[in-house]
Amino acid sequence: MPEAAAWPPQDERSVLGKKIPRLDGPDKVTGRAKYAFDINRPDMLYAKVLGAKHAAATVTEFDPSEAEAMEGVEAIWVQPDIDGKTIHYSGQVLAAVAAVTEEIAEEALHRIHVAYELRDPVTDDTTPEHGGNVDEDVRGSIEDVEQAFEDADVVSSGHYGCATITHCCLEPHGHVAEFRDGDLHIWASTQNVSRYGQGLTDTAELPQDRIHVICEHMGGGFGSKLGDDIWGRAAVHLAKVTGKPVKLLLDRDLEQQIAGSRPSSHADVEIALNNDGEILAWRSHDWGSGGQGGYNRPHLPYTLSNLSPAVMRTQRVATNRGSARAWRAPLHPNGCLITMAALEDAAAAIGMDALEFFLNHVVDLTNNAEAYREELPIAAEMISYQDKAHLRGDETPGPVKRGLGIALHQWGGMGHNSNADVTIHPDGSVEVACGTQDLGTGSRTVLAIVVGETLGLPVDRVHPKIGRNAYPISGASGGSTTIGGISAASRLAAVAARDALFERVAPELGVEPGELEARDGRVQEQGNPENGMSWEEACGVLGVDSLTERGECVPPQAAQAGLISAGAAGCQIADVSVDVETGVVKLNEFVCVQDCGLIVSMETARSQVFGGMIMGVSYALYEEAIYDPVNGVMLNPDLEFYRLASMAEVGDLKVHMMTGPRYDERGVIGLGEPPVIGPGAAISNAIANACGVRVGMMPMTPDRVIQALAEGGKLA
Repeated sequence: MPEAAAWPPQDERSVLGKKIPRLDGPDKVTGRAKYAFDINRPDMLYAKVLGAKHAAATVTEFDPSEAEAMEGVEAIWVQPDIDGKTIHYSGQVLAAVAAVTEEIAEEALHRIHVAYELRDPVTDDTTPEHGGNVDEDVRGSIEDVEQAFEDADVVSSGHYGCATITHCCLEPHGHVAEFRDGDLHIWASTQNVSRYGQGLTDTAELPQDRIHVICEHMGGGFGSKLGDDIWGRAAVHLAKVTGKPVKLLLDRDLEQQIAGSRPSSHADVEIALNNDGEILAWRSHDWGSGGQGGYNRPHLPYTLSNLSPAVMRTQRVATNRGSARAWRAPLHPNGCLITMAALEDAAAAIGMDALEFFLNHVVDLTNNAEAYREELPIAAEMISYQDKAHLRGDETPGPVKRGLGIALHQWGGMGHNSNADVTIHPDGSVEVACGTQDLGTGSRTVLAIVVGETLGLPVDRVHPKIGRNAYPISGASGGSTTIGGISAASRLAAVAARDALFERVAPELGVEPGELEARDGRVQEQGNPENGMSWEEACGVLGVDSLTERGECVPPQAAQAGLISAGAAGCQIADVSVDVETGVVKLNEFVCVQDCGLIVSMETARSQVFGGMIMGVSYALYEEAIYDPVNGVMLNPDLEFYRLASMAEVGDLKVHMMTGPRYDERGVIGLGEPPVIGPGAAISNAIANACGVRVGMMPMTPDRVIQALAEGGKLA
C-alpha cells in the first residue's frame, strides 16, 4: 500500500473533514431522487403478499383457485410444501399474487382459502421460564463473585428491560423485478447492492453476471435489508412466469410483523460496591426474545470490559413472533440500558453524584478510559450539569420534576472490503464508481470529498456513481463499515489515478513525477507553483484516452496504513422533565460527545449523530411492538399505534465531534451505529433522577411511569 495514500495532515486538507452539503440533498428535497417504490415499468404488474393470520398453527387446507380465476390476476406464487406448513408467527409468508392493479391483487388475497389447525402460541417474554439452556459467562470465579458480595458495604440491585421494537423503515422491503433480453433487472431497496443478486440466481435461473441490481436511493434499512428475502424471490418468480415487470414491496402491516425486529431484553442485576464508590463485583441474569430467531447475549456489563469478578447468565426465550434482525448496533442499546441504569442506581445507593461516580469509578473499567475522561466534562459543560444536577429525586415543589442522566457507548466500526474505480477523462472531468449504497450516511458525498481532496479539486468536480452491482464490488452496509471501506478504496484509487496522471504530465513540466502535486485545481511542481498547468490542461495530455485506476480496501492493510481503524466511543447526557401526576416525560435537552476517528464529512457525520439521537428518543419513550397475549398476533402493525417520536418531542439536541491529531491519526471509523446506543439509558437515568424511582421497562410510557411511582411509594 503506497505511503502516499496516507491521509494528508490536518493543516493541508482542503475539503476533507469540512462541512460539505450532501450532494444528493437537492434531489431528495425536490423529488428527483428515485426509490424502488418510485419505479414504474411498462406493462408492470403489482404483487401483494399473503401472510398467515395466526401466530402458531399448521396449514391444513390451501386453495388459491378462486383467486386464480379472477380477471386481472396473472400469477400466484405459493410457498413450497404449503400443505402441512408450520406457522411460527403472524404474517408468515404463504403466497404472493401478481395482478394488473394493486386493488385486484389485494382482493385476490382475500379469495385464497386457507384453513389452519391452531396451537397455543408462546407470547410471554417477560419471564425466563420458557427459555432453553442457560449460558453462563464468568470473569474471575463464581467464588470470587460471592466473596465480593459478602464483603461489600452496599449491594445495589434492580430489574431492567426493553420491549421488542421494529425497524420502521419508511420505505418497506421489496423490489421491482423485470426480465429483459434474457437478463434480470432488479430495482431494490437494499443495504447490499453488490451481493443482492446472489440469493436470486436459483429463482431466476441465471448466473449473477446476468442479474442487474439498481439502488440509487433507499428509504432506510437499519440492518434489516441485507438479503433479498422470500418475498424478493417471490417477485422474481412472478416476473419470470408472467414475462412482465413485477413490483412487490411489503405493505406496512406485513413490514412491521415480518421484516425484522430488535429483540426484547430483561435483566436482574446486582452490583457490589464499597461506600467510597469502588465497584467490587457484578452479577446478572438476563433473558429476552428474538421471536423465532433466538436471542443473543447483550453486551453485559456494557463497556465494562475490565470489571472482574463478574458472572452473567443468559436465557433465550423463543416466542411466536417474527424473527429478529440486526437493528442498528445489535443488542448494544439493550446492554447499555441495563448496565448504565444499574450503574446510576449504584451511585444513588451510596449517595454519590453520577458524574463523579462515572469519572472516578466507572471509566477506568472500560477500554476507552482516556476518551470518556475527556468527553464527559465536555458533555457536562454543554448541558450545564453543575447547575442542574442533584441526587436521586427532584425535591422542587410541584408535579413537574427534572433530572439528568448519563450513558457511555462504544462501537467497532472497522471498514469493510471495498473496491472503487477513479476515472480521469481528457476533458478534466472525474468519476468515482463504487458498488456501494447510501443507507443514509452520505456515501456519494464522502466519495466526492475523498477524491476531490486527493486530486486537488472541489467536490462539485467529482461525479460519484453508486448503487449498481455493475460497479466495483463493495461490502454491505452493516456494522458501520461502509464509510471506512469506501473512503479507503476511493483514496487508494484516486492516489493511483493521480500518480498515473503525473507520469504523463511530468515530461511536459521537465520534472520527475514524484515532484508534482495536485492542488487548487492545478498540477504543479512542489514548492514551485509557477511550473505547472491547470487541471484541464494536465488532463488534456491524456489525448483521447481516459485513465482509470482501481483501489481496494483490505481492512488489515488499510488499518496498518492508517486509513481506517476501529473503536468509536461517546457519551450522552439527557435532561428531562417528568410530570408525576400524568407520567408524561418531556425531553428538554440532549447532548452527545462523539469520537469516530478521522472525519471525512463533518456535515454528514453530525447528521448521523443527530439521527441516532432522534431514533434513540423514539425507542426510549414511544416505540413498542405489542402482541396479543392470547393469540400472539401483533396488535399495532402500523404507524398510527406503533408510536414514533415527532420532531416536536426530541428536545434541544446538541452534538460535539471529537477532532484533532489524537483522533485523526487512527483513520476513519464508522459512525452510523454508536450514537443510537445510549439514548435509552441516558433518558431512563434522567427519569429516575427526576422522579426518584426507576422506571424499569423501556419505553418509559406514562402508564409505566405512574406504575413505578406507585410501586415506589412516590404517589400520595
